[in-house]
Amino acid sequence: MELTIDRFCCVLFSLFAGLASGLEITSTGPTSIEKASGQSVKLNCQFSLAPEDSGPLDIEWSLLSSDNQKEDKVVILYSGDRAYEDYYAQMKGRVHFNSADPKNGDASINLTGLKSSDSGTYQCKVKKAPGIRSRKMLLIVMVKPSKPRCYTEGPTEEGKDIVLRCISKEGTNPLQYSWEKTSGHKLLPSSAVMDPVGGTVNVRNASASASGSYHCVASNRVGSEECTLYLNVTPPPNTPGIIAGAIIAVLLLLITIAIILFCCCRARHRKKYEKEICNEIREDVPPPKSRVSTARSFTVGSQRSSLGSMSPSNLHEYALKPQYDKIPSEEYERPPSTVPLPPPTATRMAGPNLSRMGGVAVMIPAQNRDGSIV
Repeated sequence: MELTIDRFCCVLFSLFAGLASGLEITSTGPTSIEKASGQSVKLNCQFSLAPEDSGPLDIEWSLLSSDNQKEDKVVILYSGDRAYEDYYAQMKGRVHFNSADPKNGDASINLTGLKSSDSGTYQCKVKKAPGIRSRKMLLIVMVKPSKPRCYTEGPTEEGKDIVLRCISKEGTNPLQYSWEKTSGHKLLPSSAVMDPVGGTVNVRNASASASGSYHCVASNRVGSEECTLYLNVTPPPNTPGIIAGAIIAVLLLLITIAIILFCCCRARHRKKYEKEICNEIREDVPPPKSRVSTARSFTVGSQRSSLGSMSPSNLHEYALKPQYDKIPSEEYERPPSTVPLPPPTATRMAGPNLSRMGGVAVMIPAQNRDGSIV
């Protein structure tokens, strides 16, 4: 119990000592600063001392955590007449004291090459026993819009709804978009509806007068970028003509394919026919023998057999018979210079004499000169 009372007394003594000290933060001005990324900023923290502030001077800048469960991050220190500027690794080389000797009353710091991660609440704490004073400042590092991209959505035809879109991929919100027409009468179409937050312009029932150049500007509190778009509203296409042309093109394609198939089938059939002809007719096969030799052998053989079977009385009659059994082709096989011999002549005998000799009258057909029967 006595220990608790002693602690309470010590706290009260410290408070009274702080109130009695002459240490004061003299900086004035806004406690919230907005800067663009890449820029530099000065966080002011001037102070004044009194003769009763006789202790060592300590200056501490820290980035307060937004989560109470996390510790604050010390950014830069001044203690024992020495500055520790590389205390915070993420700001190494980017944070410096504004004064070469902060103990003269200037604890301000300069931040260079600002990043969006540098945003937060910074606290300047000056300690010189028995006094302690602090000052907080809010730093907002904003990223200016990146160069936006302008493009159209939907068909750019007359009578259609055309959407002009402008988007920046980078930039700290809130971003604002503005559109204007830079050609013609330099006014947006009467049917156009602009969305400054979404960055769109909806041109309803577009007409040919909506054609032209359009200018879009994306901006926030720290900067702006712009892009240009040219809109060309075209007449609607001739749909029946396109359909007819497509049908004609398909028909021509089908006819071409049919002609190609017909030519291929015909060439294949011709090739097959030539192959069969080659298989039936061979050049190395000799021509068939003439029937003349067969007929000749048959005629000679038959004549010999007839002569052998005839009696002397019939032999004379055989001699009288005309030789009408000759094959005409035998005479054609003779050379042109050979003149065919006339048939042998025989002494005609009267019918009574032939019958007396035992002969039989035979009708002899008439023959022409080449041996054919008339």
